[in-house]
Amino acid sequence: MKKETLQYWWTALYFPVYMFFFWLAESYTENDFHVINIALDDKIPFVEWFIFPYYLWFPFMALFFVLFFFRDKQEYIRMIALLYAGMTLFLIISFVYPNGLELRPDEFPRDNAATRLVELLYRSDTPTNVFPSIHVFNTLGMLIAVWRSDKVLQKRWMKWVTTGIGSLIICSTVFLKQHSVVDVIGAFVFAAILFLLVYRPRRGRKKAE
Repeated sequence: MKKETLQYWWTALYFPVYMFFFWLAESYTENDFHVINIALDDKIPFVEWFIFPYYLWFPFMALFFVLFFFRDKQEYIRMIALLYAGMTLFLIISFVYPNGLELRPDEFPRDNAATRLVELLYRSDTPTNVFPSIHVFNTLGMLIAVWRSDKVLQKRWMKWVTTGIGSLIICSTVFLKQHSVVDVIGAFVFAAILFLLVYRPRRGRKKAE
């Protein structure tokens, strides 16, 4: 069991490769990019308290990545196929179509612990190369895997709680002005297309058998 599970350790090597090319894309974009913005973006208020579900994305992804790696190897492979394909397409778009936002507030409407955390986020994360939102896309990919697997979360209520957390993470991207609604829609479209490519053919083969 242990040997069979650990044979997939190499899949984690994608992350340093991804981060390297993401850094290149950020350096390539600099100040020359297409601004993404629609009217709806300006109507969505800035809500600093969404910084907490936004940051929750990191342990959320790490936890389920590990759980799937050890508990459901078949779903793990399908999950990373979807996630890695979307992340690779994101990198290609970033080089071919440099994009960014001008949505961040010039001044915070309030001064509290949450706004200070948002300020730290803004300093560490540039508002460039935002389409589609990887925050949203990876959350959707993980939720798809959660609902398809009965080995990681056995109870249905646990899946609904996880979906609620994922929904807050998705909403946080627009309420913190980290992403445009366009980025979120793009992430949903990418997730839907890649779901059909990664999962549907396998279902077809199972029925044929």
